[in-house]
Amino acid sequence: VQLVESGGGSVQAGGSLRLSCTASGYTYNVYCIAWFRQAPGKEREGVAFRAPDGSTTYTDSVRGRFILSKDNNARNTVLLQMNSLKPEDTAMYYCAARRGPCYRDVSVYNYWGQGTQVTVSS
Repeated sequence: VQLVESGGGSVQAGGSLRLSCTASGYTYNVYCIAWFRQAPGKEREGVAFRAPDGSTTYTDSVRGRFILSKDNNARNTVLLQMNSLKPEDTAMYYCAARRGPCYRDVSVYNYWGQGTQVTVSS
């Protein structure tokens, strides 16, 4: 399984960005796809999760602002739409995958993308 992220950048608070994660070598209904983020000096945290059955969950700090969905126009691509961005959303964002259910524990994910930087200025 290979994961490639894109779509990061810089935006002012209140703005929006959309991240993409394109995967190869796996099937959606078997793997969990998740987005994690890591800010300088902080631990990597799970942000949004797409289970093999298509259900999605979010960490409390982004619920209602971030939307994780499958891109119906691009094969094997998931999108993380990030709205109402805040300076505290600034981090390196990583796409991750594991076979089976989603968990918040970063250590259970076998596959990782290279990361894409998101910077939100106040």
